[in-house]
Amino acid sequence: MPLSRQLAFSGLMMLSLLTGPLHAATISGVSLEESIDVGNAQLRYNGAGIRKKLFIKLYVGSLYLTSPSSDAASVVDADEPMAIRLNILSDLLTRDKMVDALDEGFSKSTGGDTTAIQPQIDQMLSFMQDKISPGDQYTLAYEPGVGTQLMRQGETLTVIEGLPFKQALFGIWLSGKPAQASLKSAMLNN
Repeated sequence: MPLSRQLAFSGLMMLSLLTGPLHAATISGVSLEESIDVGNAQLRYNGAGIRKKLFIKLYVGSLYLTSPSSDAASVVDADEPMAIRLNILSDLLTRDKMVDALDEGFSKSTGGDTTAIQPQIDQMLSFMQDKISPGDQYTLAYEPGVGTQLMRQGETLTVIEGLPFKQALFGIWLSGKPAQASLKSAMLNN
C-alpha cells in the first residue's frame, strides 16, 4: 500500500478513536448511546420514544437489551441484563410527579397488587429525593443475581434486589397497561 494511503487510513482510524461513543439515535436533542455496560454485559440500544402528557414532552425513554426484541412480555419476564434510561426534557416533571407516576405505574403493571414488592418500591422511591431537572438522566439497570440499580447521572443511588421487582418496574413501560402505548411501541422498535 502506498505511503499516502497508509497515512490516510491511519488518520481515519485515529479520527474514529477520538469521536467518542457511537449514538444510535437523537430524539428531542438527546443523543442515545448505541450501547451501555451493565455489570459484565454490553447492552445494545433497542428503541426509544418520548413520554408526553398533554402535548408536553416529559422525557425520552430508551430500552437497552443484550439482543434486540420487540416482545414486551419476554423482555419484562427475562432474568437477563437490561436497562431503561430516562432523559428528562421538561421542568414540569417534578420529583413529586415522578414519584406519583411510578406509584401508579407499579400498580398498573402488577394488576393493582404491589404487596409482594412494596418494600422494594419504598426503597426505590426513598432515593428519589433530588429535584428533577431537564438534562437529568436516570438509568434503571437490571443485572441477574445483583438486582436493579437506580442511577442518576451515572451514579448508583441504590440497588434493589429481586426479579419480581424488576418485572414490575419494566412493566411500567412495557406491560399491557404501559405509561404510554406509543412509548412502549417505540422502545420495542415496533
